[in-house]
Amino acid sequence: MEARAVNRYIGTSPRKMRLVIDLIRGKRVDEALHLLHFSPKHASSVAEKVLRSAVSNLQNKDESGRLEPEEMRVKEAFVDGGMMMKRISAAPMGRAYRIRKRSNHVTIIVESTAAPKKETRKAKAPAKEPAAPKTKPAAKADTTETQEQK
Repeated sequence: MEARAVNRYIGTSPRKMRLVIDLIRGKRVDEALHLLHFSPKHASSVAEKVLRSAVSNLQNKDESGRLEPEEMRVKEAFVDGGMMMKRISAAPMGRAYRIRKRSNHVTIIVESTAAPKKETRKAKAPAKEPAAPKTKPAAKADTTETQEQK
């Protein structure tokens, strides 16, 4: 079972966020939370928030609701570029330079590593017997009668 969380329009550049997301990809959730919590990068606090949201989504999706972070791992984590705000900065000799303020979208998918419980299935009704294949009618043996009738 898996669950995902997406945070969109985060105000840091995608390149800076990818440095943080690359740290947690494929790790157990409890280990990833420790890495993000103690990372000095500014983007790690946002990534930690998204990871906690994905964990919560998985716990809510589970019927028993007893999944622990030790039983989960980060299946996928990726960063997509978001909208760019374009601003103008004054430059020498009456010119203007363009400043591009980038944003990003973070998606984290978490899966449970606990062994799936066996579900009891209802007894199936017996399958219907397939219908007998249709055969073509036999060709007429007396073609002479048809010619004589003409």
